[in-house]
Amino acid sequence: MPQHSSRIALITGAASGIGRSVAERLALQDGAMVCIVDREADAAREAAHSIEAAGGRAQTFVADLADSAAVQRMLNRIDAEIGMPDIVINNAGIAATIPVLDYPLSHWQLTMAVNVTAPMLIIQHVLRGMKARGWGRVVNVASISGVRAGTGRLGYGTSKAALLALTRQFAVEAAEWGVTVNAVAPGPIETPMVKQMHGGSSTDIYRDMMPMRRYGAVADIAHAIAFLASENSGFITGETLAVDGGFLASGLLVRDLFAATPLAVAAHS
Repeated sequence: MPQHSSRIALITGAASGIGRSVAERLALQDGAMVCIVDREADAAREAAHSIEAAGGRAQTFVADLADSAAVQRMLNRIDAEIGMPDIVINNAGIAATIPVLDYPLSHWQLTMAVNVTAPMLIIQHVLRGMKARGWGRVVNVASISGVRAGTGRLGYGTSKAALLALTRQFAVEAAEWGVTVNAVAPGPIETPMVKQMHGGSSTDIYRDMMPMRRYGAVADIAHAIAFLASENSGFITGETLAVDGGFLASGLLVRDLFAATPLAVAAHS
């Protein structure tokens, strides 16, 4: 029997990209009833129908995560129609590449609302049910931009750093209830949002900074999230798993360093 056949999974931003891949994985391989949460109604319904056509279980919940009242209504509807979630994947996020001197307050507030406040409200809500059952899995989709600063990432990078801190804060208090709270930090992944941020010639610049010299696939992130949401991850909490092709580990990456003039070796006596 699939490990999550009796469980309910809530995935935000699940109409496309990483979120959809995660929803398909949890529903079709692990047997969970998945709640497709997204602001794009048509895309969310198509994702749910696709899962159902493949033999899985899915239902759509449309909400604008920038609106705290709408988030609460969505959570109440899930509780009433499906039941309290056992698994939460906070995947939805927004981003923009803007110089620090030009970054507008309105976009800062919107970014924090979607990337930080909405996950906080969702986790706070579902933890009550998870605590009562003595089991739960929360996985927050952050970014390597929350670990290492980058050009144009004032709002996005700061919000993802806050999401990583939020992960640890919830983890330490929820651990004794049998609930784990972890995060994944994707590197450059082939998603519509990343393509928009990395458009044009900058695509090659980002690819050259990757030790694996390629962008990741949404399935790479889905596999990592599925592990952190599984029974096998029960003693892991408060952690951030980078899924980035070695980007964070690389430090100063110099291409073809050893193909040039041989480096002098210092003698030691």
